[in-house]
Amino acid sequence: MSRVPYSAAEPSRADVDAMAGPVVLDFGTNWCGFCQAAAPVIEQGLSDAAGVPHLKVEDGKGRPLGRTFKVKLWPTLVFLKDGVEVTRLVRPGDPADVRNALAQIGAA
Repeated sequence: MSRVPYSAAEPSRADVDAMAGPVVLDFGTNWCGFCQAAAPVIEQGLSDAAGVPHLKVEDGKGRPLGRTFKVKLWPTLVFLKDGVEVTRLVRPGDPADVRNALAQIGAA
């Protein structure tokens, strides 16, 4: 299965704050072992929410968006509703946790 890589192009915080509806921000890096291990869990958890934008944002030194969300560990998924953080998951290990977080933003 071909996985979508984390993108170096990141939206501004103002753009994120203006996003309407449910959105999942996924912070990590393409070389991170934890990110690679969590990818199938995340994909399975998001599989029933195909209409929900899933933005994979490369994080690290000099990457401002992750700092505005106080990301410390990868992967960190931030679940937004109309630009406001509702919940987050750090290093998810169970697709059910992802589905539960989606339900909290009205995307399940």
